[in-house]
Amino acid sequence: MADESSYKTKKVITIGIVSELTGLSVRQIRYYEERKLIFPDRTERGSRKYSFEDVERLMDIAAKREEGVQTHEIRQDYLRELRKEEYRKVRQTMLRGQINAQFGIRKEK
Repeated sequence: MADESSYKTKKVITIGIVSELTGLSVRQIRYYEERKLIFPDRTERGSRKYSFEDVERLMDIAAKREEGVQTHEIRQDYLRELRKEEYRKVRQTMLRGQINAQFGIRKEK
């Protein structure tokens, strides 16, 4: 089976479609990009391209904004989540290395 997350991360959706999917205006979407909450790719001509993960994140941002959460607070929360995920990955790699060393498993090149 192919990687299930690959379609979610591929940046292929235009800003107009994202607007329709999220209910946000194009201006709101651009504002969230300015606030460094989302990071669309750009085509050679400068058009923005979004992923399904971006759509999900925009919907999450919109829900938080409706609750009164400020954009800088949302950004801080996302940065905290990224740091936790990076820490988890490093820890997992270290544990795997310790287990492999304990049982004499060597990585094949």
